[in-house]
Amino acid sequence: MTYRESPTPEEELTDAKERLGIPTIVCICGSTRFMPEMGEADLALTFAGRIVVKPGCDMKQSHPLWPEEGRAEESKARLDRLHRAKIRLADEILVVGDYIGDSTRAEIDYARELGKPVRFTHPDVDPDAKAGVA
Repeated sequence: MTYRESPTPEEELTDAKERLGIPTIVCICGSTRFMPEMGEADLALTFAGRIVVKPGCDMKQSHPLWPEEGRAEESKARLDRLHRAKIRLADEILVVGDYIGDSTRAEIDYARELGKPVRFTHPDVDPDAKAGVA
């Protein structure tokens, strides 16, 4: 008698989203220098019937919510973990902007490790396409 392996949490999530009729979820990634462009992508994707998750905080811009200088790294690490959860939740990833820094590259690598399709507003910046990997 063979037993079916239990589904992974990711498989369960995909199944639940399908059963609930949840539209495609897109996670926007990229440098926070492109926050206005992310907003435009959010608008277009939402109008096209997608659910959009994206960075919600630009810690490079001052704001009363941001902690004093000494705790900024702690907050950035927490926000990075939150964004990775958004990537896990998403069905696909859209990288916005014509620049890929270390943080965005790590997000792209993470999404691809999870098997998520990754699209780019500027495909020429895809680090794997340049290396012939994509």
